Amino acid sequence: MSGGEVAGLLVAVFWAILVSFLAVALVRLAQTLRAATRLLDGVTEQAVPLLGEASQTVRSAQTQLDRVEAIAVDVQDVAANASALSATVASTFGGPLVKVAAFGYGVRRALRRRGAPPAEPVVVTRRVPAARRRRSGKD
Repeated sequence: MSGGEVAGLLVAVFWAILVSFLAVALVRLAQTLRAATRLLDGVTEQAVPLLGEASQTVRSAQTQLDRVEAIAVDVQDVAANASALSATVASTFGGPLVKVAAFGYGVRRALRRRGAPPAEPVVVTRRVPAARRRRSGKD
């Protein structure tokens, strides 16, 4: 064999090995792509129903929040009405009830004094401490 034939044979062997490696790499890449496709199909099959359920749950939660808001508004109205009613009752009956209570107290006190001996008048004096008297010059 001559040098040119050996070189040609080496180039042919190199190309055969290179093509073999590329073929193996392409086969493995195809297997990986098929596995990824199957995995993606499985995820899609499971994710679509979950997204539907999540959407339904969000709608249900929104409905419940709307109901709670309506209840809160009603409670606020009831509280305002109760406050107004309380103020009305206090202004309507409060004054007269205080007057009746004061009258009753006065009658009871008068009846107690009527049967008791007359009380001595109480004299209230104010004592000025000695230190203050000295400062003011009243000592």
